[in-house]
Amino acid sequence: MRTYTIGQAARLLGVSPDTVRRWADAGRIPTQRDESGKRLIDGEQLAAFSVSLAAEANGEDEAPYTTARNAFPGIITAVKLGDVAAQVEIQAGPHRLVSLLTREAVEELGLAVGMEAVARVKATNVHIDRA
Repeated sequence: MRTYTIGQAARLLGVSPDTVRRWADAGRIPTQRDESGKRLIDGEQLAAFSVSLAAEANGEDEAPYTTARNAFPGIITAVKLGDVAAQVEIQAGPHRLVSLLTREAVEELGLAVGMEAVARVKATNVHIDRA
């Protein structure tokens, strides 16, 4: 499974690395250390934490999370495969984006829960780029 550094997790969550360190120190998000002592966060755990964090923020009056050119970098929180079609959910800061695409596309991109991805939105279409 993919792991993320504190800095990568901060970018995906839309907060500073210091905030992620404080959350980790407080036990809100589990980390492990690599052989060089750098803290890492498991992709599936980061995905679950991003969903819970967004749920906490739903009641707050914060400015919406936006990026240039309608690109929403985030983490894949769910992949549902059908015989032909698939549904991919991405948590991008406080935003949950859902894209319907072919099963073949999901398999070619190797999309899985915990992976970093970018949702690109144009009108009513959401395109997903593997990061």
